[in-house]
Amino acid sequence: MSGREAPLQGVRVLALTQFGAGPFGTAVLADLGAEVIKIEDPESGGDVARYVPPYEIEGDSLYFQAFNRGKKSLALNLRHAEGRAVFHDLVRVSDVVCNNLRGDQPAKLGLTYEHLRHVNPRVVCGSLSGFGRTGPRAAEPGYDPLVQACAGYMALTGEPGGPPTKAGVSIIDFAGGYALALGLMVGLFDARRTGAGRDVDVSLLDTALAMLSYMATWSLNAGWEPVRTHLSAHQTIVPAQTFATKDGWLAVFPARERFYRELVGLMGLEHLAADPRFAAFADRLENRDELLPVLEERFRQRSTAEWLDVLRGRVPCAPVNSLREALNDEQVLARGLIVESNHPVYGRVRQVGCPIVTEGAVTAPAPGPALGQHTDEVLGTILGYPPDRIRALRASGTVA
Repeated sequence: MSGREAPLQGVRVLALTQFGAGPFGTAVLADLGAEVIKIEDPESGGDVARYVPPYEIEGDSLYFQAFNRGKKSLALNLRHAEGRAVFHDLVRVSDVVCNNLRGDQPAKLGLTYEHLRHVNPRVVCGSLSGFGRTGPRAAEPGYDPLVQACAGYMALTGEPGGPPTKAGVSIIDFAGGYALALGLMVGLFDARRTGAGRDVDVSLLDTALAMLSYMATWSLNAGWEPVRTHLSAHQTIVPAQTFATKDGWLAVFPARERFYRELVGLMGLEHLAADPRFAAFADRLENRDELLPVLEERFRQRSTAEWLDVLRGRVPCAPVNSLREALNDEQVLARGLIVESNHPVYGRVRQVGCPIVTEGAVTAPAPGPALGQHTDEVLGTILGYPPDRIRALRASGTVA
């Protein structure tokens, strides 16, 4: 961390979140300095992410570590009346309460602003669910692949004639986590301005639909019907796609007319810039079947590295990297995006840090906590409970 205070220093978040999307969003807040207290159920073994294979040890996993760096763990049983009392004590001294339960659960469990405003009128209550807190599907569980399916993503992805295909990473989970983090910060900003908290209702489906963006606008207003495109091509910009090279693949994206002219000139195909069939975006789209074979043949004549030497910096392009190559890309390393923590069992744990680069952000996070690791700290230091009360809470099974 730099000498400047972290931007979210002093913000306390109570996170009743598990698995992927919710913990991802609150990890962003922790990376920016918020104190994130992860409330876990001791009877169920805590966050299910602790048990996700393949790199699993007792009560922990590298999957869990990826989402929970820099957080604190309180093992608290909210089914106990005493547990709910402890929770309300925490709400009094916190800024945010968030969960990623099914949409019908926050109200049932007393996690909404309506239920908590009498405890802390400034608290922001965030919910991230599959389908939102309202509507006919509110009570259904929602996961990234299901939302990619029902939001149209799988119908858009893959080769023409092939089966519907999901993205290789959980893009909706992660986008939903970002939307939750943004919504919570908007709510917190307003609470500090007005003194009144609020509910923030984020769903994976809403997030996915919002990211359809211009495609949804085309469809809603002009009846546009998307089709799957060959070689991950853009729906309307030509030639924006991947091309096979002599030894691999290269992605190009000439999103401006000058980039197209630069591309064909650098490829030794200057005549294509003057050909009226390919003069502008609309022309190239109409005549893509004549243009693309010419480019494909030329790209196959050189290696990916050779084409990068020719094009990079002049035409938007990128190699199609493996995961290992992506993590070791010189730009990634130069940006300091790989961070490390020291885990008591795994040792050095390296992972991708926060993409929001700003002074004061955490660059050397603590590892994800053991279940209940910070129970005594939260009860004793934050809430000021005396040792005998903490012992009684442990004896009753309220905390662990």
